[in-house]
Amino acid sequence: MTDSRAEALYQETILEHYRRPRNKGELPHANARATVTNPTCGDEIGVEAIVDAGVIRDIRFTGQGCSIAQASASMMTEMARGASVGAARRTGEALRKLLAKEAVTRDALGDLLAFEVVARYPARVGCAMMPWRALEQALQTSANSTF
Repeated sequence: MTDSRAEALYQETILEHYRRPRNKGELPHANARATVTNPTCGDEIGVEAIVDAGVIRDIRFTGQGCSIAQASASMMTEMARGASVGAARRTGEALRKLLAKEAVTRDALGDLLAFEVVARYPARVGCAMMPWRALEQALQTSANSTF
């Protein structure tokens, strides 16, 4: 696949998650919560999860943000639901490495590979990582996040 075709496919993946976000809304009875705000633009992403025995049983996100932040939050909830806390953290770290142009195991990223194009725009990297920072903070607040 050519670079331009891959970039177009990645952009479409991001737009699809932005237009039809998965798992957006509040999660009653969540035992892990955090909100992260981007002071530069005012974007805000909240993450609420139910964590039990080191597994993310359910997860949702709330907030307002640019297409990249919203799409990243949507993809994050899809990847984290049902995953162990450790696996979710490793996925977030893999995305961070991808955005920093560091070596990363690409097959573990799935749709998150769409954010590879974001690495070219350093000002937008924080947008893609914002939901993952919120997830990490939420997991730290959960007494059940051991793995």
